[in-house]
Amino acid sequence: MEVALLTIGDELLAGDIENSNATWIASRLTERGATVSRILVIPDDRELIARTVEDYADKFDATIVTGGLGDTPDDVTMDAVADAFDRPLAIDERARADVEKRLEVVREEYPDIELDVDTEASIPEGSRALINDPGLAPGCVVENVYVLPGIPEEMRSMFEKVQEEFGGDVDSRTFYTPTPEADMIDDLTATEERFAVGVGCYPDRTAQHNRIKLVGEDSDELDAAREWLTARLETVPAPET
Repeated sequence: MEVALLTIGDELLAGDIENSNATWIASRLTERGATVSRILVIPDDRELIARTVEDYADKFDATIVTGGLGDTPDDVTMDAVADAFDRPLAIDERARADVEKRLEVVREEYPDIELDVDTEASIPEGSRALINDPGLAPGCVVENVYVLPGIPEEMRSMFEKVQEEFGGDVDSRTFYTPTPEADMIDDLTATEERFAVGVGCYPDRTAQHNRIKLVGEDSDELDAAREWLTARLETVPAPET
């Protein structure tokens, strides 16, 4: 399963906040055997978001969009996704009931809060609403596009509701070696030539080791490649986390 990640927000492009959502989602998808084929950050531009979503919906098995949900002027993601599928926004009654319920709780602390509940609970017509347990604005699923909030706590909670819908056959094997990267080139190249695996080398100069990651869809090939390569390289224990 090939998945694209589309993270929305001027604040991401300005460097005001770290794009931790993309890293978190990518790691969860990889754990489930899916292949993350694209990660793209774009601004709060309704037309650009719509064009990109339309393009990615055709190219990949699934696209996950995060950010830009809500009722403020820069929250244009839901409108843009509706545009991408040429659908109007429509009030989802289940989402509306949830927004109203959560708004009652919020008003206990902020009695003067103003919120357009209908706008908050509107998603592309015919899509599946995803309730935002920690927050207000719902997400949704439109065909193969998943729209999630940008606030990390809300995004993670919502992703867990749909994570079973992502998967694949990609697996990996990882080990660590103090061997300098330049001294491993021939062995790493030979591994890819001998076995049906991909090989990645990721230096960590602080820890003074390299992380070697073997990726493939055949567990026997992965095990054989790991055995062959570790017989040629010095290995060290995985670093403590």
